Amino acid sequence: MSGRRRSVLAAAAAALLGGVLAALPLVPPAPAAEERVVNIYNWSDYIDPKVLEAFTRETGIKVVYDTYDNNEILETKLLAGRSGYDIVVPSGPYLQRLIRAGAFLPLDKSKLKNLGNLWPEVTSRLAAYDPGNTYAVDYMWGTTGIGYNVAAVRERLGPNAPLNSWGVVLNPASANKLKECGIMMLDSPEDLIPSLLPVFGAKADSKRWDDLTLVTDALYKVRGAVRKFHSSEYIQALANGDICLAVGYSGDIMQAKRRAEEAKNGIDIAYVVPKEGALMWFDTFAIPKDAAHPAEALAFIDYMMRPDVAAANTNFVSYASGNLAAKKFVKPEILNNTGIYPDEATMQRLSINTAWDDRTQRFVTRLWTRVRTGR
Repeated sequence: MSGRRRSVLAAAAAALLGGVLAALPLVPPAPAAEERVVNIYNWSDYIDPKVLEAFTRETGIKVVYDTYDNNEILETKLLAGRSGYDIVVPSGPYLQRLIRAGAFLPLDKSKLKNLGNLWPEVTSRLAAYDPGNTYAVDYMWGTTGIGYNVAAVRERLGPNAPLNSWGVVLNPASANKLKECGIMMLDSPEDLIPSLLPVFGAKADSKRWDDLTLVTDALYKVRGAVRKFHSSEYIQALANGDICLAVGYSGDIMQAKRRAEEAKNGIDIAYVVPKEGALMWFDTFAIPKDAAHPAEALAFIDYMMRPDVAAANTNFVSYASGNLAAKKFVKPEILNNTGIYPDEATMQRLSINTAWDDRTQRFVTRLWTRVRTGR
């Protein structure tokens, strides 16, 4: 067959094929699979990064992770709506207020196969904020107490001064002796005020304005000795020796202790739950009502309730887990530390505080502004 003949036949075949293809209906390309993602808003320094990496490897769900350092920021974002987050970590009274505001989706417990690993005592106390444990599960819990640089505080207060009392910070004489080496306190009236109420013979959950004023008046008298009110900076400041005493969260103080030990800087940090009593607090996982990825959020919460995973986070941040089954995986030095996992006698001295009503909240805000600014 001549080359010209082959060319003519090829052209005819191409034309015929083109006509057939043109007559076929157009089929759109298959859409690319949508990337699975979960957007998390959590407290700073509050999770083992390796846990996030392992979750993504196991599930294929990408984690977008942002942090904050006080509940007010979280509350403002959620009440404004369209926060962009699928999981948030509110503390007890804020959880209670946000539930009342309709900020969360109820948990689909059929998707939480690891729910049975939770600690019944912790769950029952948490129910004071979330009746029926409908909207949240506990992530971590702890106490609000006193962390201090043992040598620096003993040097200024004497070897026999009782350090297991709120008087260390509320007594102007002792506070002024510690002013030079540095005091920091939580910038968190919902934690600090209820913690100190038992000193004045009131319950930690008192809503009486006279009781609240007694506490803030006492704090006002020592505010000049306080270098800063902040809810996270005291961790590194205590570890570095930049301050010698902090009123803060149990796990934060333990993080400071660990950092000092890792730095081998000779700073010995201790933590005490004052004899007058202290606040027991809870940080919880909850899903905002406008979460774009609720299925991924549930998958993340369920993963975090696995005993080995919960223990990994406790071992990293030095906070007590709300997961009872995780205890067997927790490092002995953490599990046996009564500053993290209190003994029964200490548990009896721990109280919880429920949310203030709006009017009392505004009153407390005014009181707290006076403490922080001196005006």
